[in-house]
Amino acid sequence: MRFAAILFCCAQLALAGCTTVMKMAAPSNLRNWEPDQAVLPYAEFHGAKIVAHNVRYCRYFDEDDFVVEYEDRTYNLSDLRGVDFFMIPFKDTPRLAHTMISFEFQPTEGPPQYLAVSIEIRKEKGETYAAWKGSARQYELMYVLADERDVVELRTNHRGEDVYLYHSTATPEQAQMLLVDVLERTNQLASKPEFYETFRNNCTTNLVDHINRIHPERLKYDYRVLLPGYSDQLAFDEGLIVPQGTFEETKLKAYINGKALTAANRENFSQVIRR
Repeated sequence: MRFAAILFCCAQLALAGCTTVMKMAAPSNLRNWEPDQAVLPYAEFHGAKIVAHNVRYCRYFDEDDFVVEYEDRTYNLSDLRGVDFFMIPFKDTPRLAHTMISFEFQPTEGPPQYLAVSIEIRKEKGETYAAWKGSARQYELMYVLADERDVVELRTNHRGEDVYLYHSTATPEQAQMLLVDVLERTNQLASKPEFYETFRNNCTTNLVDHINRIHPERLKYDYRVLLPGYSDQLAFDEGLIVPQGTFEETKLKAYINGKALTAANRENFSQVIRR
């Protein structure tokens, strides 16, 4: 019986190894995904009008208990006023961080509208993040188009992560070019998947690439891209975010957790966290 158990364990390890090797062979959009990442977004362009398909709004009860909703949203490029930058340091390793952006639209009638973009690993069911896996072709890359009550509240209200929101210095014209470039990349990944790579194809490196495509050589790669917990300092030094005094003063004013907790699930969530 003991010998049979050993054989069974060896077989399980061999099978796991084969699965890992097979996964490393090529990225795929056809896997058994976690429900909040099962549907890929994409966009259609109709002149100055953009239709963003599968914009996600997860209504969270806690981090692992949620209802996923998707909707198609239509935006006019002429309504785009600016873009904001979010930086979320990892709890145990604050030198590392997740970064996101959000586009602000101001229609002629009604309140501002926001389209958040979060560049993430696409997790299979039961899968969790590990940096070494990100360097071993174990995750696909995904652009999540979302309501801010999804991707921001998840981090402030349910994970208890620190979230900083910075207003960028992008003009409306620059924001429009950035949005088009981001949505074209979203469409590219929907048709041709890629592997996430911990240091070369992640949230921050993709944002830097987007900026450099609309403004060549605007940003140089340095340690603050490799360690995105310092990416807000880089953005401040490069004049990409609106200063509120020194960098330390600007960062203090950018902290939104208290506002996000107060505005949880409210229709005006995005406005409250910006007050």
